[in-house]
Amino acid sequence: MGNCCSEDVPGGRQAVGSGGAVASHGGGDAADAVEHLLKSRGGLFSQIELSLSASDLRDRDFLSKSDPMAVIFTKRRDGTLEEIGRTEVILNSLNPSWIAKVIMNYQFEVVQPLVFQVYDIDSQFHNVPEKSLKLEEQEFLGEATCLLSEVITKSSRLLTLDLDHGESQGSHPKKFGKLTVHAEECVGSKTLVEMVLRCSDLENKDVFSKSDPFLLLSRVTESGAPVPICKTEVRKNDLNPMWKPVVLNLQQVGSKENPLNIECFNFNSNGKHDLIGKVVKSLAELENLHHSKHGENFFLPTVVGRDYSNKVLKSQIVVEKYSQSKRQTFLDYVSGGCELKFMVAIDFTASNGNPRLPDSLHYIDPSGRPNAYQRAILEVGEVLQFYDTDKRFPAWGFGARPIDGPVSHCFNLNGSTYHTEVEGIHGIMSAYISALHNVSLAGPTLFGPVINTAALMASQSSASSRQEYFILLIVTDGVVTDLQETKDALVKASDLPLSILIVGVGGADFKEMEILDADKGEKLESSSGRVASRDIVQFVPMRDVQHGEISVIQSLLSELPGQFMSYMRTRDI
Repeated sequence: MGNCCSEDVPGGRQAVGSGGAVASHGGGDAADAVEHLLKSRGGLFSQIELSLSASDLRDRDFLSKSDPMAVIFTKRRDGTLEEIGRTEVILNSLNPSWIAKVIMNYQFEVVQPLVFQVYDIDSQFHNVPEKSLKLEEQEFLGEATCLLSEVITKSSRLLTLDLDHGESQGSHPKKFGKLTVHAEECVGSKTLVEMVLRCSDLENKDVFSKSDPFLLLSRVTESGAPVPICKTEVRKNDLNPMWKPVVLNLQQVGSKENPLNIECFNFNSNGKHDLIGKVVKSLAELENLHHSKHGENFFLPTVVGRDYSNKVLKSQIVVEKYSQSKRQTFLDYVSGGCELKFMVAIDFTASNGNPRLPDSLHYIDPSGRPNAYQRAILEVGEVLQFYDTDKRFPAWGFGARPIDGPVSHCFNLNGSTYHTEVEGIHGIMSAYISALHNVSLAGPTLFGPVINTAALMASQSSASSRQEYFILLIVTDGVVTDLQETKDALVKASDLPLSILIVGVGGADFKEMEILDADKGEKLESSSGRVASRDIVQFVPMRDVQHGEISVIQSLLSELPGQFMSYMRTRDI
């Protein structure tokens, strides 16, 4: 949880939560809060229920058919497997449809490889709980792999895979059956609860003024430990505060019956906030409290000798508003046919250094080790490529002089005069290497032309009512020199189905670039005074994340689902 900020805002000081959302007053309360919910959680995080079935399995038993069980693993970055669940054992079946479901978390900004293994469980172990079975003692029937994104992007959310045994196949490959994976988003991921909470007769904790209260909501785990999920803003000098609407994702809470700690604190700038009082209520009880029009008294845990007791206070909490709704999610749009169209623009300015020399950012290492440009494209592309069915990606360069031509600030990477697209991520890599041999690095660093070119494609798609959302990746080594022109292009593009990801590579000072990212600066304003309708830029310097646990992919892509949903909501799509 982040601490409350001390910055004054209308009605109080903002308290930023890690999981919930606090909406601003006005007609867009819930929509604003949902967008904040996505941003505050660091990207899309949704629970997926996996169901499995198989067909034509190999029969390993002599007097009966195989007794199959499936095991699901995720593959870590180092290649090791982590088991996340098992099905039940189905007796005498070569075409099992397992009932047991496996729940896992889907994260848009991370590539999530899955490994499925099927075993024939020996009859002597039929009375052993599935979780206790030792896999090395069972007969291996086959294995299949895929990425979670490959399943959830299918309109049916079904993917059928061939099982492989890992044996040498020879000239006549054996068949080991097929495995079908079905992925369904859990209902809790789609259910939002919006509440307006107020308090009355709060105790004054300040000497020279009234208390500055805020609420902290925490989920109570099975062990009894609280997990914070939401904070309200701080209400200044107010003993009878009413806070802005709070929006919770039901998945965060677990269920409507799970208890929530609701604690009211008096804000202190030193971070040592005073507990005014608390209540423990589930969402179901808070809903009943709303319908009853009654308040609930706070209590204050106090020590009496060696025991704790709860001192009931006259202060109360009241649920002014309670509503529950199901909303379309990012995955609903994706499985419904909406595609994410990936585009790339690469900086070919002279500040990158001579590509023939090892100290150049564009140096192509004979060992095959990717340079910073290649790494950024590969890591972002491997996430986004499965959301684009034809995998044909527009790719441009800027800041270079093609052979016998003037400096161009937007040229097709493949050298074609008319065609901008290349085939797959490998096509981007090939076109990039080829361009390094066919252009002369120049300058200056201008973003405006490539942004306007990408915006034109997004505009044409929108005008044709195609279900497409465009993502432009700009990889650059320097600070943009057409800052105002870039701002103008971004403000204009903020009305289009377009997001722009910027990766800064090399050792330049990228502080000015953060101006373009509304998370780190003020809202963008054009030269005519128009303000961007939404935040469409995410910037990250490569060096900030290359040595840590948080990858460039996660830092760069974390806001994309929120930007996507923001566009869809403003257009009522």
